[in-house]
Amino acid sequence: MPQMIELYGAPTGNCLRAAIALAEAGIPFVVRPVNLREGKHSEPDFLALNPAGKVPTLVDHHFTPALVINQSNAIMLYVDAKVPGLLAPAVQGPERFKVLDRYFFFVTDVIAVSHAAFFLKKIGQGEAAAPLDQRVIENLLLAEGFLTCEYMAGETFTLADISAFTLASSVTDRIPWEKVPRLKAWFERVHARPGVQSGLHAFDA
Repeated sequence: MPQMIELYGAPTGNCLRAAIALAEAGIPFVVRPVNLREGKHSEPDFLALNPAGKVPTLVDHHFTPALVINQSNAIMLYVDAKVPGLLAPAVQGPERFKVLDRYFFFVTDVIAVSHAAFFLKKIGQGEAAAPLDQRVIENLLLAEGFLTCEYMAGETFTLADISAFTLASSVTDRIPWEKVPRLKAWFERVHARPGVQSGLHAFDA
């Protein structure tokens, strides 16, 4: 009998966001590693779950038929709905909308740009990718202005912090930390969270 919630993935930013959200929310799940180098994401069994052949994919067997979610951001919103108020305020009001505003800033203005740069480099267009790589850092550094409290959208850890942290983790060597002391303190604070650590290592071999 399958475990009730399975997370298929690999140690990529998208997968780590999903794993951190689940771990922070205290939702039990079983990791199903997908070896991308061996092309496991292109095999029929996985394509039956995710026709795009991408990770992560979450399967929740509490539903009949099982609920399958193939987008990391949708998985994060699924976690928010499953445990209301933990990763974003449950009440539809200013505080929740601030969290969502910051969350989507990192999703669209930072992570999406990073994905575009990665794709260009993958097809041999490194020169075209360079300005996008620079834009990723420029937009990420704007978060210094968000940090008037301990976290990206206030005093509590939210979806916005997960999105910001996984991206920042992938470019730590390119961030001029001496120029963004609040961002540096935030990064260290988030990195030390047990749920974040659990999610970061979810796909370790």
